[in-house]
Amino acid sequence: MLIADMVLLIHFAFIAFVIGGQCLIMIGYHRKWGWAANRLMRGIHLACALYVVIQTWADQWCPLTLLENRYREAAGQETYGRSFIQDWVGRLIYYDAPPWVFTVIYTVFGIVVVLYGLLAERRRVRAKQVPYIGLWNR
Repeated sequence: MLIADMVLLIHFAFIAFVIGGQCLIMIGYHRKWGWAANRLMRGIHLACALYVVIQTWADQWCPLTLLENRYREAAGQETYGRSFIQDWVGRLIYYDAPPWVFTVIYTVFGIVVVLYGLLAERRRVRAKQVPYIGLWNR
């Protein structure tokens, strides 16, 4: 049960990184925070978001959900039982809606991630192209 709860927490952290990271990237872009244009951070974030979109379009379950279920079944629990962690974190992660709803939501979110990535890259490239104006450029 403890391992299944740990997988659930990792799953929650992944979701928080993807959603919270995008919120911070959007705020950072508009406030011109330098780290919001960091290629490595945006690349990792983009890879995570696109993984979710592709997985949804492929009609596949999240591997973390499958892993958590496997550990819960091995512990003799029903999947999505009632441990404290599972109850509270599970309520934040799992919703009862038709699969197409999630496909639309994840796809729109993926498009937003890509668009802000392109905006940040454009701003980063522009900042490098601004010529130095000094005594020699008169």
